[in-house]
Amino acid sequence: MKKIIYAGLATLPVVACSPQKTVEKPNVIFILADDLGYGDLSCYGQEKFTTPNIDHLAHQGKLFTRSYAGCAVSAPSRSVFITGQDTGHTPIRGNKECQPEGQYPIPGNTSHIFKFLKENGYATGCFGKWGLGAPATEGAPEMQGVDEFFGYNCQRMAHNYYPRHLWHNAERIELEGNQDHGEGDYAPYLIHDKALEFIDNNADQPFFLWYTTAIPHAELRLPEEEIAPFRGQPQFQEETPYLGEDDGPYYKIGGYGSQETPHAAFAAMINVLDRQVGEIMDKLEEKGIADNTILIFTSDNGPHREGGADPDFFNSNGPFRGYKRDLYEGGIRVPFIVRWPGKVEPGTRTDHITAFWDIYPTVADVLGKQLDSTVQGVSFLPTLTGKGIQKEHEYLYWEFHEEGGRMAIRKGDWKAIIYGVSSQGDIQLYNLAEDPGETYDVAAEHPELVKEFQELFKTSRVPSELFNFS
Repeated sequence: MKKIIYAGLATLPVVACSPQKTVEKPNVIFILADDLGYGDLSCYGQEKFTTPNIDHLAHQGKLFTRSYAGCAVSAPSRSVFITGQDTGHTPIRGNKECQPEGQYPIPGNTSHIFKFLKENGYATGCFGKWGLGAPATEGAPEMQGVDEFFGYNCQRMAHNYYPRHLWHNAERIELEGNQDHGEGDYAPYLIHDKALEFIDNNADQPFFLWYTTAIPHAELRLPEEEIAPFRGQPQFQEETPYLGEDDGPYYKIGGYGSQETPHAAFAAMINVLDRQVGEIMDKLEEKGIADNTILIFTSDNGPHREGGADPDFFNSNGPFRGYKRDLYEGGIRVPFIVRWPGKVEPGTRTDHITAFWDIYPTVADVLGKQLDSTVQGVSFLPTLTGKGIQKEHEYLYWEFHEEGGRMAIRKGDWKAIIYGVSSQGDIQLYNLAEDPGETYDVAAEHPELVKEFQELFKTSRVPSELFNFS
């Protein structure tokens, strides 16, 4: 690998490791895959390839079958997670960009999990994709309670796995091997190594690590030694090459590169992700802190159909309808696994309905802390530990601000969806207990439920000057 050039501000000092000691507060690692579908793991039914390390994580912990992302796209899903508020209330509700790089910033005074955990004695790190505030804005990670950030600030830049630069807090890191048309520095390797260093440097104190890998969204490019073993497999022999951006104005700034064997490349990328999850698990064992670490694995939304990706071939959305940007189940229902040795019974699964805005209050519940009333999430700690009474949501709400606007509510087994909010689209109604694939709209058969959901849609969001449906 070629030399990486560090340019700009001084690097963050390394925290020296003192002799290991037992900490009372559990570490929290939240691994967030990017556009990984409900069916993209073998423990959730994937048959074209296997994910042995993530499967092992599931065997050691609890697998959720009815878990939901914060939204159907990246930035709002992340905002929902850190604030504990759904998309009707969280500050960032869409993927609005700042030029030349980054997304619209989450306000500096926003309360969220990073600040909460810092106040409670945790070291905090984010490694991967940020997407909640462009460099030098109030939403940049170093301004939001993140002690150390390394990766992509901008979601669009994270489309490319051989970027010309990454960010270490406020410092722009030029990747010499990737200048011009070079592909010498594979970003997922660099980011992963920094995340492992963070664990090394903070193993003697409580830490929160948000591992926001860009895999598998969306460019299907990776080192040849990773993809070669998959090209010869029988299920990947019939391939249609993808012709993408290999030069021009969008090359390495959002355009997806070409790929001769997109199916094999996708399987290889998930293999890299699976291996890296295994290496995180191994690192926790090496440092002697696995038993004191809550490890969560999930995805920010459903599978995409970009850059040559083929979710239908892989059955990436499992039994569900829809993809990324959809508010049907395939766009928002995601894999969700939690391991916490000694607290979570291994090899278990649950049908408890949970969503991204529940994670922050669950972590607070673990620490015995109360959050203010602006946090809408419901702690699922009783479901994890089997102790106490699990409170249920009255209903779950989502909104999406592209393609005419979309809204959805799940209440019990009923799901109401509006497409074309800006043009006053009609309510679709599905009974998920009888029709999990949302194939039969029963709105005409249940006018009383349609009326009930109409009222819920009116009261489920607070106005946002930036994010509206006009």
